[in-house]
Amino acid sequence: MTGATAGFVALSLGLSACGGGDDGDDKGGSGKFNAGATAVANPSDHKGGVLKMAQPDDFESLDPANIYYAYGLNFVRLFSRTLMTYSSKPGIAGTEMVPDLAEAKGVPSDGQKTWTYKLKRGVKYEDGTEIKAKDIKYAVARTFDRGVLHNGPSYFSQLLAAEGYKGPFKDKNLDAFKGVETPDDYTVVFKLKRPFSEFDQVVGFSGQTAPVPADKDKGVRYGMHPVSSGPYKLEADYQAKKGGTLVRNSNWDPSTDPNRKQLPDKIEVQSGLKAEEIDSRLLAGTVQVDLPGSGVQAAARQEILTKPKLKANADNPVAGFHWYLPINTKNIPNVDCRRAIVYAADRSAMYRAYGGEVGGVMATSIQPPAIPGRDKGTDMFTKADPNFTGDPTQAKAALAKCGKPNGFSTVMTFRSDRPKEKATAEALKQALDKVGIKLELKGYPSGTYTNEQLGAPKFVAKENVGIGTYGWQPDWSTGYGYLQPISDVKAIVPTGNANNAEIDDPQINKMWTDVTAIADPAQRAKVYNQIDARIRDQAYILPNVYAKSLLVRPPNLTNVYFHQGYGMYDYANLGVTG
Repeated sequence: MTGATAGFVALSLGLSACGGGDDGDDKGGSGKFNAGATAVANPSDHKGGVLKMAQPDDFESLDPANIYYAYGLNFVRLFSRTLMTYSSKPGIAGTEMVPDLAEAKGVPSDGQKTWTYKLKRGVKYEDGTEIKAKDIKYAVARTFDRGVLHNGPSYFSQLLAAEGYKGPFKDKNLDAFKGVETPDDYTVVFKLKRPFSEFDQVVGFSGQTAPVPADKDKGVRYGMHPVSSGPYKLEADYQAKKGGTLVRNSNWDPSTDPNRKQLPDKIEVQSGLKAEEIDSRLLAGTVQVDLPGSGVQAAARQEILTKPKLKANADNPVAGFHWYLPINTKNIPNVDCRRAIVYAADRSAMYRAYGGEVGGVMATSIQPPAIPGRDKGTDMFTKADPNFTGDPTQAKAALAKCGKPNGFSTVMTFRSDRPKEKATAEALKQALDKVGIKLELKGYPSGTYTNEQLGAPKFVAKENVGIGTYGWQPDWSTGYGYLQPISDVKAIVPTGNANNAEIDDPQINKMWTDVTAIADPAQRAKVYNQIDARIRDQAYILPNVYAKSLLVRPPNLTNVYFHQGYGMYDYANLGVTG
């Protein structure tokens, strides 16, 4: 989940792309339009009140190690700390990895195959016991069991020298886990299979180095009430599909934690509200945060952009996500059949499904503009043109080449609680109908979509899922942090699979193996661009839009800024008044 370049910041400030309304001063609101895009809007040190958050479905989990959605990783920072974390700052600074539980950045040795971190002393859990190095080792060890923790990233099992290790749920003897060493209570040493220069980013972007006391671990049920190391703790067990409440953690020490605040008395989460209902509550100020952070729906968008007072309390940054459509290589193995889908796609309708200019920038590469060194790419088999409605002639020619002149049938999935994804699926279905490709559309809840449907290869095979709607925010701001989880065969896992096109391309696989030995970031970027081009050439992914989110910050929400590391507001520093 990352970031930005200077050009990206300039793009996020572009008011001309944001539709009608008044860009001038607010007449009674909390600021100006886009005030929170690159700076802190409505700053305040006020303590107290109840911060209310809402979401249309639910979290994958609240176990910090068992999450991959960006908004979940953003949210759990309220109660979990990690060795490193994203800096809590607006603008480009928000993409920097800074120490959290660690005293300093990791110290590499052995040609970057060993990384050592020293823990801050005296940092405590919610019950007052001190966090020790063994708790970090245990936290990392448990990520090796995908049968229990099936949602989170798989970097540690790919990178650490721990072949054959199955996790502490199967073997409680941590001495068997050789990937992490703890020579004393405050030193954590990671042992890698091969050099890896971006390891600080690995330990910082997700929640998988959030400490876990082994005697408190309840496996998959740990996510109902994880032990807090941050400014807030769960008041009671989280209730799936309903929500929960966070209260202050009295054992959190702000002097050790410059990246989080502890302003509201309580933080209430309500799950299962319709997206349009959340929009209404945001505009009324009775909910302060839409947790998914992907922006309001069509009706609210129109209202905000045509009413100056509402627009003054909204931001429209380029979010860092690329909303794209993976084309599954197992169910549609022929490249020309996949190219036929890309040729036929109505890019104009798909663009409008996300809101047109206010919803995104038409994509030409897989990597979004936020990635340093990214080549903007070319359109190849489609056109990133707001007026392009598909090329049926080329699509039919491709179908003839793949031996399906009359087309074929497949299933397309989308997240049923996300109206923009449903509209995108409907737009593609209409376009493909014209060339004989028949889509059966199936919607699934966000909370299970990545781990049980589109991200579960067995489900995809059984249900003949050929296309999905998806989006990806860089795990960190390099081509590796963006492309590797979605295109490397080593990243394919049984559940929570981000490589949901199931790309297993020998050329790409070799480039991922070789690139880690390249020391120069600029030379690595060239390889990442080659991988990006190969993905497009083989039609593994249909590009759609680089996301722009129209975000609402009600006047009673304080310390609001767009965090470029997560692609939404920074949830760890918000306050509320009134």
